[in-house]
Amino acid sequence: MNYHTVIFALLLAPLAALHAADARRPAAARPNLVFVFSDQQSFDMLGCAGNKDIITPNLDKFAAEGVRFTQCISNSPVCTPFRGLLLTGQHPLRSGAFCNDIRTVPGEGRYFAEVMRDAGYACGYVGKWHLFGGDRNRPIPAGPFRYGFDQTFLSNNCNELFDAKRAYYWDENGKKQPCGDWEPYAQTRQAVKFIEDNATKPFALFLSWHPPHNWDGEYGYNGPPDLLKLYDPAKLTLRPNVEDTPQIRQMYQGYMASCTGNDRAFGWLMAKLRELKLDENTIVVFTADHGDLLLSHGMRGNKGRPECESIRVPLLIRWPRALKPRTNELLVGSLDLMPTLLGMMKLNVPTTCQGRNLSEEIYKAKDDAVESVPLFLFPWQWRGVYTRRYTYTFDLPGGVDIRGQKTRFACLYDHQNDPREMKNLIDAPEQKEIREKLHAQSLAWMEKFGDTGMNFKELMEQVMVKEDIRRGTNGTMTSHTSGEGRLKGRPEDVLSGKIK
Repeated sequence: MNYHTVIFALLLAPLAALHAADARRPAAARPNLVFVFSDQQSFDMLGCAGNKDIITPNLDKFAAEGVRFTQCISNSPVCTPFRGLLLTGQHPLRSGAFCNDIRTVPGEGRYFAEVMRDAGYACGYVGKWHLFGGDRNRPIPAGPFRYGFDQTFLSNNCNELFDAKRAYYWDENGKKQPCGDWEPYAQTRQAVKFIEDNATKPFALFLSWHPPHNWDGEYGYNGPPDLLKLYDPAKLTLRPNVEDTPQIRQMYQGYMASCTGNDRAFGWLMAKLRELKLDENTIVVFTADHGDLLLSHGMRGNKGRPECESIRVPLLIRWPRALKPRTNELLVGSLDLMPTLLGMMKLNVPTTCQGRNLSEEIYKAKDDAVESVPLFLFPWQWRGVYTRRYTYTFDLPGGVDIRGQKTRFACLYDHQNDPREMKNLIDAPEQKEIREKLHAQSLAWMEKFGDTGMNFKELMEQVMVKEDIRRGTNGTMTSHTSGEGRLKGRPEDVLSGKIK
């Protein structure tokens, strides 16, 4: 070996050692993911969103340290459909999550947690699930119907009683255990333990809180007594599109108290990440499955509608290693969350994903990159689009609301001139050109997903196991299911004739 070869080898040795070290610690360098979402929390129910009444100091601080998205849209603003979009990355006609209490079909390695699990992540899920279908009061068995959350799974499936006396979860042995505290507090402690147990390896944790969803009655909203005391109903600022009544003020009090409780629990989560020095390389996300009308627009339903209070939700993402703090106006739909976060984590996005990987648009601050987000609600028979300027929806034949009553969902709202959607322009003659343009966009989205606008009753009869279809007392089909909530297979396969 000549002199120059020896010198060259000596110069390369430190570099080779660095490469060897990198090869030994790829897992440690990969970001963790902590995905937190509440149930029925609208975009305007955070202090950082401009709400001067609500008390959310931890999330406000978190928003200032990360990216706050102002235009995050729940494509299908009901519980099970959102969870299907989030965890499968697929449209309901592919995943099966087209209405509440449907048992979403297994992912065969292509769902969110399955991709992370197969990449070496410890995957944990804590909180509301609502994807197993049928009877809500039962555990979710280990296996394909946990969709990749094989490390830790602590859920009550869907229990709407959150107080310390009645809140519960199913443990890993399938036994019902009392929470012993207000549900989000107990669930957050379980989440903290998961982080502690997996701090030395890459992990992905999903934490699903049920509040501020209403409980103990159709329009009953409540929260821990100490949090209720923080809010004087008489002094709360109501949305400008809601009637001012004592009942509504009491709803706001309970709703905001629950939001503050969630915020307190979120603070515990972030404190643990900082304590373990994991906060710099953990992607932490906060969002909600859909919003809550809180009787805005004079409407009794609290979700499932195209109004902004129902479809617009918070989205906050913090990852100091890669994201600079800013406010982001990029249009993001629920369907985009799985591919986007996998893209940020440099993990393969399955070809079965039907959302968009917006990671580069986020990194490069391309806030105007997305023209429209699709909107669809199968049980109540409406479709449409959300754009930066407008919300447009139209009714399909046979549409009814959650009570089986014929209701009109068609709307055209101008966000620029009417941000609180006080005037529905759907019948305005001067808006004909805009309506036709947005209708064409809606039809294009439907075609992309193979959505023919089939009547909901016919859809249920074709794709569901007959014994699991629930009917009301008058014989009409409801938007929920009974028994096991089973599907014959993926709806698109059943409808195409691949599955009989």
